[in-house]
Amino acid sequence: MFWVVVRLPWAGDLGMHAATIQRLRHSLPHPGNPLVDADTPSPYYSPWMLLLGTVAKLTGLSVFVVLRLAALVGLGLLVTGVRRYVRTLSGHRAAPALALLSLVFLWGPLLFNWSGFLGLNSLALTVSYPSVFALGLAFHFWAWLTRAVRGEAAWGAWLGLGALWAVILLCHQFTGVVASLGGLAAVLAARPARGVVLRLGAGLLVGLLVLWIWPYYDFFALFSAGADLEAVHRPLYRDLAGRFGLVLLGVAALGLRWRRDHRDPLVLFFVLGALVFAAGGLSGHYSWGRALPAALIPAQLAAALEAVSAGRAAVRRGWACVLLAALAVGAWTQAGTLGYVVPRHALPGVVAAKYRTPWTGYQWIMRAGVRYGDVVMARTFPARQIPAYGPYTVAPGYPDFFLPDAARRQAAVERYFSPAAGAGERRGILREYGAKWVVGGADAPWLRRAAVGPGGQVLYRVVP
Repeated sequence: MFWVVVRLPWAGDLGMHAATIQRLRHSLPHPGNPLVDADTPSPYYSPWMLLLGTVAKLTGLSVFVVLRLAALVGLGLLVTGVRRYVRTLSGHRAAPALALLSLVFLWGPLLFNWSGFLGLNSLALTVSYPSVFALGLAFHFWAWLTRAVRGEAAWGAWLGLGALWAVILLCHQFTGVVASLGGLAAVLAARPARGVVLRLGAGLLVGLLVLWIWPYYDFFALFSAGADLEAVHRPLYRDLAGRFGLVLLGVAALGLRWRRDHRDPLVLFFVLGALVFAAGGLSGHYSWGRALPAALIPAQLAAALEAVSAGRAAVRRGWACVLLAALAVGAWTQAGTLGYVVPRHALPGVVAAKYRTPWTGYQWIMRAGVRYGDVVMARTFPARQIPAYGPYTVAPGYPDFFLPDAARRQAAVERYFSPAAGAGERRGILREYGAKWVVGGADAPWLRRAAVGPGGQVLYRVVP
C-alpha cells in the first residue's frame, strides 16, 4: 500500500477531492463550488479537507503530494484503529492481523470497488479519499466508545466522543452512518448504567452542535438530496453473491458468537447494518446501501476472531484452515492490485489480465496554457479530472446536490456537443458560461487548436 500511495493511481473520485483541496488552498474562508465557477457550498468541504487545504496553502505543496500525505495518515489511522477495536473483542495476539487480512480479502469472487469499502483493490484506488480517513476514525471511535460504556469514563471523554462522531459524519457522511450503527451496537451490547446514558446523551448533544455550526455546508440539508443520489447507488444491490459471497463465512461465525452471547456487539452491529441495507433495497432508497459496510465489517471481524476464540483447539484449527482458503480466494480475486506497484509486463499473464489501467489525467492541458480558474467546456469523463488541476468545467463531472442549476449546465454541455447544435448556439453556450477552452468536439472558426493529448483528444482555445 505504501507503493500504491507513491503511484496514487487515478480513478473514481480522485479528481473531486483534488479539486476540493485546490479551492481551499486558494481561499480557505470562501472556496466556492469545487467543480464549477459558482458560489455554492459543498459537502466535500469537511474538517479533514479543510486541514489538507491549509497544509497545501501554507507549504506550497502540490495537491497530489498533499493527497499522498492524506493517504499515509488515513492508512495509519485505519491500521491502528482496527488494532484498537479488535483488542476490545479479543486479547489474542494474532487477532488484529487476522482481522486486517479479513477486512481486505474476505469479499467475493467478483472484483468490487467503491469508496468506503475495504477490499484491497478498492482501498488501493481510494486510499487518499476522505472515506478511508473517516473509516480509520470510526474504528478508533468504536474502540473508545466500547471502553467508555464498559467503565466510568469522565464527562470530558464523552464530550470528546460526541465531537469525534460529528467529525466522522462531516468528513464522509456514509461512513458516518456506519460509525453510528457500530456505536449503537456497542452501547446496546454493554447495557450501560443510567449515569453512562446521561453522559452519552451529553456527547450526542455536542455532536449535533458541531454538525449544526459547521460553516462550509448544511449537514442536515443532505437528508433532502434528490433522486439522482438513489440512481447512483442502485448498483450496490447487484451481484451480491459474487461481490460478497465469502463474507458468508463471517455470517456463520456471527451465528456461533450469538449462541455464546445474545448481546454480542458484532452480532448487533451486523443486524443493524443488514436491516438498513435491506430497507434501502425494499424502499428504493438505494443510497442506504452505503451502510453495507456496517454488515460486512462485523462479519469479516467475526470470521477472523473465530480462528482464535472458538472453544476447542481442533475447532479453531479447522476454522483457521477454512478461513485461510477463503482469504486465498479473495486475494486471488484482487491480485490485479499488484499492477499498481509492479509494471504490467512484469506480471504473469493471468494476473495482468485482472489489472485495470488507471486514468492518465489532464495535466497536459495545463502545459498548453490553461490557467487556474479558467472555465473548460468538456464532457463528463474529462470533467471528472480537469478541476483537479485548478480550472473549472461548465457542468460538474459528479452529482452536485448543492448546485441549483446542475441539470441546466449538464443540458448545455450535451447541447454543445450535439451534432444538431448550430454554430450560433454553441458560441452562445460558451459565452454564457465564460468558457475559454474546449476539450473534444469538432473544429470551428472560433476555436484554435492548442494541444493534442492522450487518445487523440484535442484542446481548443476559444477565440474572442
